[in-house]
Amino acid sequence: VYQPVRIKNEPDVIDNLKKINPDFIVVVAYGQMLPKALIDIPKFGTINLHASLLPKYRGAAPINWAIINGEKESGSTIMFIDIGCDTGDMLSKKAVSIHDDMTFGELHDILMEDGAELLINTMKLMADGSIKAVKQNDDESTHAPMLNKENEKISWNKSAAEIKNLIRGLNPRPGAYTKYNNETMKIFEADVLDEISDKETGTILDVSKSGIKAMTGNKVLLIKKIQFPGGKPLMVSEYIKGHSINVGTKLED
Repeated sequence: VYQPVRIKNEPDVIDNLKKINPDFIVVVAYGQMLPKALIDIPKFGTINLHASLLPKYRGAAPINWAIINGEKESGSTIMFIDIGCDTGDMLSKKAVSIHDDMTFGELHDILMEDGAELLINTMKLMADGSIKAVKQNDDESTHAPMLNKENEKISWNKSAAEIKNLIRGLNPRPGAYTKYNNETMKIFEADVLDEISDKETGTILDVSKSGIKAMTGNKVLLIKKIQFPGGKPLMVSEYIKGHSINVGTKLED
C-alpha cells in the first residue's frame, strides 16, 4: 500500500511502482489527481472504486451528498482512472437502496463491503478479458463537492425533510449543526412530524423525553440526538436530565 502525501512531489513512488511491475493499480478514496506516468504503469490498468453510480456524484463526498439530496439509490462503480475527476470509462456497478432513515455511516459501511467484492470480481474479469469498459455520459454528471462548515449548517427555512436529509447525510461525521444561545449544537438524529406552527422557523416549540420540536419551513422537526461542545452525542431524553433547553428560543442558521 502506497499513500504519498503529495503524489506529484514524490517521483520515487512512480519509480518504485515501475520496479514492482503490477498487473493492477487500485485507488480508493485517495483524493488526488494521478499523473499519467503512474496511470500507464500496470498491465491491466489503474482502476478506482468510487462510492456512487457514476456519472452521478463525481467528487470528494459522494456518499454524503446522495443522502443530503434525498436520493433513493446509491452504489459503487469500478472505473479506469484518467486525468479527469472521476471521468474514466466504467467497468462495473452495483446499486444499493437508500431507505428514509439511512445515515452516511450506514451507507458507507454497506458500500465498503459491496465495493470490495465488486472490485475483486471486476479484476478477475479484466484479467481474463471478459469485460468491456463503457464511457460515461457527461451530460448526466453531478458533482459531490468537499464538505465544509457552510454546507454543514442547518437552514431552518428549508423543509423538514431537507433538514432531516442533511442531518442523516452528516451522521456520524462531521455532524449537521445549528446555534442554540450562540453555542454550537450538532444534531445527529431527527424525525419529520405531521405538525405545523405559526412560530418563526427555528423556534423551539416543545421539549420532552421524545425530543425537541422545532419549526422548519413547512413542518415540525423532532430533534432526537444532539451534541454540545465538550460533550458526547446524547439522546435528548438523556441530555435534559442535567441540562435545560428553553421553549421559545430560536435556533439560528
